[in-house]
Amino acid sequence: MTEVTHNRAAETVASYLKAYDDPTASAAHLLCDVHDLASVAFTVIDSELNAKDLSYGELAADSKRFANALTALGIGRDDKVATLSGKSRDLVVALVGIWRVGAVHVPLFTAFATPAIDLRLSASGTRVVVVDPGQRSKLESLEGLTIIETGDEFERLLRENEPEFDSVAVGNDGVIVEIFTSGTTGTPKAVPVPLRAVASFRSYLHFGLDVRKDDVFWNVADPGWAYGLYIGIIAVLAEGTRNLLVKAGFSAELTAEVIRKFGVTNFAGAPTIFRALIREPKAQGLTPRRASSAGEPLTDDILEWSRKSWGLEVRDHYGQTELGMVIGNGWHDDVSADIIHGSMGQPLPGFTATVLDGEIVFDVRNSPLYWFTGYANAPQQTSERFTPDGHWYRTSDVAQENPDGFFFFAARSDDVILMAGYRIGPFEVESVLLSDDRVVDTAVVGKPDERLGEALVAYIVLADGTKGSASLTKELKQVVKEGFAAHAYPRRIFYVDALPKTPSGKVQRHLLRQIEDNAPVTA
Repeated sequence: MTEVTHNRAAETVASYLKAYDDPTASAAHLLCDVHDLASVAFTVIDSELNAKDLSYGELAADSKRFANALTALGIGRDDKVATLSGKSRDLVVALVGIWRVGAVHVPLFTAFATPAIDLRLSASGTRVVVVDPGQRSKLESLEGLTIIETGDEFERLLRENEPEFDSVAVGNDGVIVEIFTSGTTGTPKAVPVPLRAVASFRSYLHFGLDVRKDDVFWNVADPGWAYGLYIGIIAVLAEGTRNLLVKAGFSAELTAEVIRKFGVTNFAGAPTIFRALIREPKAQGLTPRRASSAGEPLTDDILEWSRKSWGLEVRDHYGQTELGMVIGNGWHDDVSADIIHGSMGQPLPGFTATVLDGEIVFDVRNSPLYWFTGYANAPQQTSERFTPDGHWYRTSDVAQENPDGFFFFAARSDDVILMAGYRIGPFEVESVLLSDDRVVDTAVVGKPDERLGEALVAYIVLADGTKGSASLTKELKQVVKEGFAAHAYPRRIFYVDALPKTPSGKVQRHLLRQIEDNAPVTA
């Protein structure tokens, strides 16, 4: 980066900070009301490729109606409201309505089963849940909740309320989202996201993705997770640009058809999305201006295919739930550099990072866009994330840094599994498996997988008198699907006599990863 571009980038970062570092700021005002009410906020597309635009004017009016509905339910400043919903108009209206009353949004992934949902609702103290009709059955056994269904019930609620509301100012440190990390050796941790974090999300949209006003932008990530929520919803609202919301399950064919029909010029998704597109005939020869990937490291096959088929190289970006997106091969002219094979890129403007004892760490004091201060109600876990002097945030990601400041990802050091762009902590999967009387001990790790990046693999010690079999493996996979999440079940199960452990009883997961796939196992 030249001195001129460095100064220009610093000025841009400063402008974002000024907007969101205001103690009198209102999230709804900054994310909706400041924009041209006639401009399009989102285009919602169904599985038949029918599309309907949601303007900022419609979003403002309907979110005010929903804010009045929440107020009538007794929801106000700092109360928690969860969403168990896919991409839809109702979801976006609900989110802006939540922020209008000064409440905190708790995102829930729609693949979660009831126990995983209950854990997050209980830990956050959530009182109200906005839920898609097809997801409502997951909440029926849970007590003390007020449930608002999207669709007809949501529309009725809007009609019953007025489109006028004085939005609550939460200020720069006011929490607007409480999102849970993946559990590793314990339950998932709650990350409070303050309004000032929006400056970081918007900066990534600018420098990392190079989203411009004339782009047709599509971030395909699910809003139940950080990348989909931070960038696919919040960042575009902050910038006033449009994102596509596709209300359909993923398929490579549908993805290619959406890119072609709607003229997508700026596309972002996980590596697993690109791997699927490699094999899809309709995806060949598409011409987006920018293509970016996040969630797990890119593999050579994706880079080679994108160069030949799309005429560009998909660029790798890195972030965490606690940080947002912070390192990458940025697309914007002010940060763009020749891609180095295997590199995840350089720290983006507003962040300073290095490698300390093999681990990526961020300079808290000298990163203007840094915003994470700690997990909710978890002082011990928070302290483990920082060096004793509080100067450095520890990512638990192992990497190397070359003399030019390019980072090369090596591995996770805290056992999080990166599968199909999702971060999966082993703790919850192991807990569900142990709930079955036939399982006396278990450990879950990630192993390289051509399609998924990493596949979740379980090692299980069975109770006396129980033998491993294909039918048992099928049953245990179903136990995880129903007890945790439909996407996070073990793709392979190894039955072992004992798990390798340290003298203190800690599972040595690195030894499990070394077990060859031809060891005794029923798939």
